[in-house]
Amino acid sequence: MPELLSELGAAIRDRRIAQGLSQEVAASRAGIGLRTLRRLERDGQATTATLANVAIVLRCEQGLEGLFPLPPASSLDELLKRQAQAAPVRRQRAPRRPRP
Repeated sequence: MPELLSELGAAIRDRRIAQGLSQEVAASRAGIGLRTLRRLERDGQATTATLANVAIVLRCEQGLEGLFPLPPASSLDELLKRQAQAAPVRRQRAPRRPRP
């Protein structure tokens, strides 16, 4: 696991550099301390909130959504249940008040 975290940190550093951001600017925009960003880039050590903030600054937050996909549905019933849960909830309009 340390290798995976180191690779993640290196990828973050490379993306920051490719975007022309200094560590100071990236840390400031992410709302984290400079030492925190340095630790993230060096060791891959950070909280999930820090990782998400840095991903937003580096414009790669969309990739976070796919990190933990649900496994494929094992039955049609399960698939339908998931679809129903994902469907937007329709809001009902409040009844109109009678005018005086």
